[in-house]
Amino acid sequence: MSAPPDAWDPRSNRLLGALPDEDWARLAGQLEFVPLQLGQVLYESGRAQSHVYFPTTAIVSLLYVMEDGASAEIAVVGYEGVVGVALFMGGETTPSRAVVQSAGGCYRLRAVAIKAEFGRYGVGMHLLLRYTQALLTQMAQTAVCNRHHLLEQQLCRWLLLSLDRIAGDELVMTQELIANMLGVRREGVTEAAQKLQKLGLIDYARGHITVMDRPGLEKRSCECYAVVRHEYDRLLGSPLPLPLAAVR
Repeated sequence: MSAPPDAWDPRSNRLLGALPDEDWARLAGQLEFVPLQLGQVLYESGRAQSHVYFPTTAIVSLLYVMEDGASAEIAVVGYEGVVGVALFMGGETTPSRAVVQSAGGCYRLRAVAIKAEFGRYGVGMHLLLRYTQALLTQMAQTAVCNRHHLLEQQLCRWLLLSLDRIAGDELVMTQELIANMLGVRREGVTEAAQKLQKLGLIDYARGHITVMDRPGLEKRSCECYAVVRHEYDRLLGSPLPLPLAAVR
């Protein structure tokens, strides 16, 4: 199993870690470490983005925001990726909002630097393009999942995707926040979480969700989780390390 991410090591991020030494040396001095706090907004819908963010131990949710203020998560980004693809894809802005889902470490890079790296047409560009394809797969699968699968299955998918991006088997997350991420009522999340707890798959208490039986959680999930994880592993190389709960 791969080592858990180190908040202070920029190459704990899979994209930065995959750069050849020459490319890494060019970017290393321009990276700035920033600790991310739960609920922190990295960019707002429709506003110009000044940096891209490479999480090491933090998790960031990309939320689509409606005119009435309602929102739903369309993707989650952890140490496997980067937040702010619009900058190097030429869009500059996006209708989504980026919010920290789990506090932790992150390195950011100025817009001008990531654009220059992308414009070199080297390994860095190809890594970013493959990551963007994987991210698009996650967005598409999330939309399909939210339309066709039960809330319990959506919750399982969301928990598994989040666990893949942390070291350990515990998430600090309230049911209200999960409901906002999934775009559903809190009562629905409460019912689904209670069912998973009765089955012995998770333990939920005071905003802490601990996964007790990961294989069981995967069985209760729909195929969407497996599709997304397979695409990330296929496009980005070595698989995400299994959470500690999976190897006990």
